[in-house]
Amino acid sequence: MPDVPGPLKIRDGQYAPVAWSDIAGWRQDDHAAAFATFRTSCRPIARAPRVPGESRPMYGALHAVCVRALRAGALDAEAARKFFEDNFRPVRISRVGEGAGFLTGYYEPIVDGSRFPTGTFHVPIYRRPPDLLPPAGASTAGGFPNTGQSLRRDASGALVPYYDRANIEDGALDGQHLEICWIKDPTDALFIQIQGSARIRLEDGLVVRINYDSHNGFPYTPVGRILIDRKLVPRDEMSMERIRDWIRDNPDGARELRRQNRSFVFFRIVGLGDDSEPLGAQGLPLTPGRSIAVDKALHVYGTPFFIEAGLPIDSARSSTPFHRLMIAQDTGSAIVGPARADLYWGAGNQAGQIAGRVKQSGRFTMLIPRDIDPVEAGARMPLPLPRPVTLVARQPQPKLAPARTGPQPADPIARQNQPARTGAQAADPIARQDQPKFAPDKTAAPGSVPVTRQPQPKLTPGRTAGPASDPMAKHRP
Repeated sequence: MPDVPGPLKIRDGQYAPVAWSDIAGWRQDDHAAAFATFRTSCRPIARAPRVPGESRPMYGALHAVCVRALRAGALDAEAARKFFEDNFRPVRISRVGEGAGFLTGYYEPIVDGSRFPTGTFHVPIYRRPPDLLPPAGASTAGGFPNTGQSLRRDASGALVPYYDRANIEDGALDGQHLEICWIKDPTDALFIQIQGSARIRLEDGLVVRINYDSHNGFPYTPVGRILIDRKLVPRDEMSMERIRDWIRDNPDGARELRRQNRSFVFFRIVGLGDDSEPLGAQGLPLTPGRSIAVDKALHVYGTPFFIEAGLPIDSARSSTPFHRLMIAQDTGSAIVGPARADLYWGAGNQAGQIAGRVKQSGRFTMLIPRDIDPVEAGARMPLPLPRPVTLVARQPQPKLAPARTGPQPADPIARQNQPARTGAQAADPIARQDQPKFAPDKTAAPGSVPVTRQPQPKLTPGRTAGPASDPMAKHRP
């Protein structure tokens, strides 16, 4: 019998199968576009049926589907929809106790920069420092971890938390030649770190592509939330542009606001003069409007999610219907939970304006390969073997025969539990099989009351009585 994939388990998540017809906008989506993005994610998955440290059943199940997707080639919208419906079951997912998930947006900034510091370009973009150590006990098999406290060794050799944003802005990394380039605005530097990538146009026109490499380990604190908590910006007006406006209008408070977010990100160069989309955490180019960042501790890259929401795409006050199949290809330190996603909108100012406005709840439907479909997998699950009978030694008690009159029951089943009898009745082997046998003590003195011996139970050779004889007992909790 082939191996049955283990059950799907997502920490803090609740999920329930739904019908395709229950998903608003499912049939109207462009499934050909979604399938093209899915096939992009499938290429590394199909090449590696097993990945060190990856034991989640979702990965193995996606591998089988990805092999079929790559064999299918490019599909039109109708064929792509049928592929998803044939290979997946839709499952509505959310955090336990909640009915919906939460959506934000991100994009790739495009800013001007310089190879050298000048009076205009004075804000450095840093590569990873050589003394930056990953969080204690964290695996670096998939790159530098994006959660946990990063470390360094102090002058005494002791491990201590790495420098925070205030330390770095005050010059903690000066003189180490870690600068990739310099840009104009510290607010742009903050947003580049939040987005995780950027295109920087240098003074000679060359475009340098940078992408997330590592971080200092402090948790991300949204500056927008600080402005809301301080009642400096109304919650319903909050957006990336609104944050920029406040910083521009309050230069004295901008530095203190930035430092409230102690998190700091380091980058690496991933391309020169390249107009392609940035690479996500899966190591693949992202697709605007089809790629999402998810919690990589809970979800596997390549997993399709259908998102239903009303988003401020056309304007800050609009609620444009957004019903679209998205593919998990990226992650972020602020993306935490089973129904939490960052939608990738592309590069440049227009994408940035849309991304900066998205902070809405939405309904998440995760597409689960049928190999681990909670309905079909449960139907294929073999029944457990019968529990072995435990031999228990019973201490029989002597039964005294009451005086009886008249004929005895003729039914042998009715007689099998009757007390022992004398004469012809005692010859019944069924009636006799459970009766204790007593023998007078041969050493008793004449005239004394006979002493009876309690018989011991007869056990099957090679087995012992009691729970220890159960061959499965040590395997059960």
